[in-house]
Amino acid sequence: MRASSHIAPLHRFLGRFIEIAPHEVRATLLGFAWFFCLLGGYYLLRPLRDAMGLAGGADELQWLFTATFLAMLALVPVFGTLVSRFPPRRFVPIAYRFFTASILLFSVLIATDTKGIWVGRIFFVWISVFNLFVISIFWSVLADCFSNAQGRRLFGFIAAGGTAGTFFGPMLAATLVTTIGPVALTVTAALLLEVALQCFYRLYPKNEAFASGNTMPRPIGGGVFAGLSLITRSPYLMALCGYLLLHTAASTFLYFEQGRIVEAAFGDTASRTRFFALVDLGVSTLTLILQICITGRLIKRFGLATALLVLPIASALAFAAVALSPTILVLAAAQSLRRAFDYAIARPAREVLFTVIRREAKYKAKNAIETVVYRGGDAISGWISAGVGMLGIGFAGLALLAIPLAGVWASVSLWLARRQEKQLHTMTSTTTSTSATAASSDAAFPS
Repeated sequence: MRASSHIAPLHRFLGRFIEIAPHEVRATLLGFAWFFCLLGGYYLLRPLRDAMGLAGGADELQWLFTATFLAMLALVPVFGTLVSRFPPRRFVPIAYRFFTASILLFSVLIATDTKGIWVGRIFFVWISVFNLFVISIFWSVLADCFSNAQGRRLFGFIAAGGTAGTFFGPMLAATLVTTIGPVALTVTAALLLEVALQCFYRLYPKNEAFASGNTMPRPIGGGVFAGLSLITRSPYLMALCGYLLLHTAASTFLYFEQGRIVEAAFGDTASRTRFFALVDLGVSTLTLILQICITGRLIKRFGLATALLVLPIASALAFAAVALSPTILVLAAAQSLRRAFDYAIARPAREVLFTVIRREAKYKAKNAIETVVYRGGDAISGWISAGVGMLGIGFAGLALLAIPLAGVWASVSLWLARRQEKQLHTMTSTTTSTSATAASSDAAFPS
């Protein structure tokens, strides 16, 4: 079938950067726009969250991480119930509009300065929960819509939509917070989340067959806690948990050190918010360059293993740099490089890993891994960091522990890449029906 007149020029333009078929253009651009709105909204709120989280002092961060983990535990069975009883076109809007309403409630509380320090603490926890849930849902839908081959080619570009959002969000945050105030950030973020939901409606068809060969309007079914049980029965999913736990440990240790350095360097919430926004802006710029110029080509030429190894190596280098010179400039540079490699290369590669698991696992197990496991790792790592500080060991001593763990992390990455190839081979070799065979080919895609 020939591409329509409005798709053809878009296809020619996108073809300069990525390998894409005409029938993939619409869904790819919708994914790009959806992720732009999600991360644009979150990065409007992230500098405010980080600044308000420091209102009680950097020494309280481990309590905030623990509270976030407990909030995740409370919400996972609720999400499991939604997934079991409703199809994605029902439960995704319910989840997104719940978070939109909560953000607007915080707008009122912040505007009226109701119990300021406690609102700041709750806001920190809730935005951390919101971020993981809405993004986990996004990638679950994409893993449902795109085949493994398509994910390798297109996820890097779609992730660039999120990166463009992280570029837009900090710039707007740095401007609005000093001219209009924090409320402008929360209201704008709520509007962007609604636009993201409209992108979902247009990407996820009501009655069409997806790359997996299934017609999607039906509920996914299964138990409320099926995600956790699926994880315990699968070495592949357990390894994904291990990968993410090591990732969160490295991120949390660096985040706590960042909190201490920023608290000492800046004395008020506005200047801290501006610093965090400028760092986010630097990360977004570098990430966007990497995604446009490197990600797709790197995964295609060198495979998932190389893409997954980038983050452990970058984390080890970041720890070494901050331990040797714990200054604002070194911290900003180390965090910017590490986070850029994560968002540009490691995250798209990690999402490809989920394209070879069963549909129920794509929503339930994936959500449990990226919420409970992720924030559980944050909480545990936060207390380890606080305990190390109480013992007077310091960040340099923590780095001595973290750098060898990066080697373990690299080993897990290699194992996951090899196992993914085996599972993909099993999927393609045992599939006999036409629709299921299409799930592993480039031709399979909802038009």
